[in-house]
Amino acid sequence: MSTEEGIEKDPFTGKVIGCAIEVHRVLGPGLLESTYQQCLAHELQLNSIAFKLEHPMPVAYKGIHLDCGYRIDLLVEDRLILELKSVQEISGIHKAQVLTYMKLSGVPTGLLINFNVSRLADGVSRFKL
Repeated sequence: MSTEEGIEKDPFTGKVIGCAIEVHRVLGPGLLESTYQQCLAHELQLNSIAFKLEHPMPVAYKGIHLDCGYRIDLLVEDRLILELKSVQEISGIHKAQVLTYMKLSGVPTGLLINFNVSRLADGVSRFKL
């Protein structure tokens, strides 16, 4: 498992990050996470990128699947998890959330995007299992 700060060079994640940058460019920091989520969903749609909004994340425990109410903010093309935040500072629990969602879903790549920054590139963390 690894984490990388800043913008990733992978073309697919780069395109998704570009959509997030466009949302941030238009709206700026300081709004609710739900606003950025809806606007990013619209931006992904405008760029013909398939996604699932608020995708259910069941917990597998000893052979059963439990719907505990967890939701992935955006699951992009079934291969990238986006966890969005609008907070003063990203903490360890935010990173742990992304890594746990990746582990439970089997999706190997995740982005944690904090929109409450002046330059969005400074608010992007990439995770790879």
